[in-house]
Amino acid sequence: MAKQDYYATLGVGRAASAEDLKKAYRKLAMQYHPDRNPGDKKAESRFKDINEAYEVLRDEQKRASYDRFGHAAFEGGMGGPGPGAPGFDFGGGIGDIFDQMFGEFMGGGRRGGRGPRTGADVRASVEIDLTEAFAGTKVSLHVPTRVVCEACKGTGSESKDRGSETCPTCGGAGKVRAQQGFFLIERTCPTCGGQGHVIRNPCRICHGAGTVQRERTLAVQIPAGVEDGTRIRLAGEGESGGAGVPPGDLYVHVAIRPHPIFQREGANVFCRVPLRMTQAALGGEIEVPSIDGSRARVKIPPGTQTGEQFRLRGKGFSVLRSAQRGDMFIQVAVETPQNLTRRQRELLEEFEGEAQSHAKGSPESEGFFAKVREFFEGSGG
Repeated sequence: MAKQDYYATLGVGRAASAEDLKKAYRKLAMQYHPDRNPGDKKAESRFKDINEAYEVLRDEQKRASYDRFGHAAFEGGMGGPGPGAPGFDFGGGIGDIFDQMFGEFMGGGRRGGRGPRTGADVRASVEIDLTEAFAGTKVSLHVPTRVVCEACKGTGSESKDRGSETCPTCGGAGKVRAQQGFFLIERTCPTCGGQGHVIRNPCRICHGAGTVQRERTLAVQIPAGVEDGTRIRLAGEGESGGAGVPPGDLYVHVAIRPHPIFQREGANVFCRVPLRMTQAALGGEIEVPSIDGSRARVKIPPGTQTGEQFRLRGKGFSVLRSAQRGDMFIQVAVETPQNLTRRQRELLEEFEGEAQSHAKGSPESEGFFAKVREFFEGSGG
C-alpha cells in the first residue's frame, strides 16, 4: 500500500516552516495518541504515520532528500527513520510525548526523578575589621541547619530495613501532572515531597524526614585581601539531604567594618593625615601608621599643600589569587590653627605683613586674584 505524502499526513504545504510543522505535529499527536484512543487501531496507525512524517520533515537534510526523491529516498537502506529509528520514543504514555515535545520549557528534567540532587544551600554572614581583611583571619560561625538524623541514620524509618514503599500518589515518579486543556502542569508530589517513596513506619525523632534541625559551629578561614561583599563557598557544609543525598553548600558573605584611620579602594589603602600650617610650610618628617601594624616615616617637603599625596609602595592589600600588593597613599590636609594666643596672633600678623610684600610665597593665591582683576577690568567693572 502506497504511503501518504508526509506533508499531507501533517496537513501542511510544502513551503511550511519548521514552526508550522511543529504546531501541526503537536496538534495531531495529541489528537491521535493511543492514550486518548484506547483500542482504536486506526488512531494508533494514524499516530505512527504522523510520527514518521514529522521525524523526516523536522530534519533539514532528510526533508531535502524527501523533497527530491520522495519516499524512495529512505528505501533500500538510504537512511530513513523506519521502525525503531532514533528520535522520539512513542512507546510511552501521553505524558512521555509531552516530555519530548515540551521538555525544553520544563527544564529538560528526567521523568521519574527522585527529589533534590543535594540538600539545601545555607547562607551565613560575618563581619570583620579592615585589619582582619588585610591579614586574613579565622572566624567561628554558628549556623542553624539540618543534619542527618542519628536515630535513623537518615533513612527516615524506624525500621532498620528502611521500611519504605512506592508513593501511591505519583507511583514513584516524585512529581504529579494535571491536564488543563491542551497543557499539562507538573509539580512536586505533595505526598512524598519528590522522593518517590513514603515511609511506612516514620522515625520518632525526625518524623520521616531523615534530617533534624541543629546548630553547627564551623571555623571559617577568611583569606588575606578579601573585599567587602565577597562570598565564600564551603562545599558540602549546607543542609543534609537525608540518606543517599549529598548535603548542600554553605555560602559565607563577608562584610567589612569601616576603619577610623584607613580607607580602602581595591588593593590600595588611603590614610588622611592633618598637618599644622607650620609643618606644611617648613617641611619635615612625620610618622604614620601602616595597615600591617608597623610605622612608616614620610618626608614632607617645604610648601606642601592640602590634597598632596605621598605613596608607600607595597604597603597596601594583597590581591587575591595573585602575588601582587597594593600601595598606601598618605593624603595631606593642612590645618588652620584655632584659639590663638596673643603671641601667636602677633606672630601671624607679622607674618601676614611680610607675605603681602612677597607674592612668590603664595603663587596660587596671587594667580587667582590676578585673574579676578583681569575679569573685572575686562567687564568694565
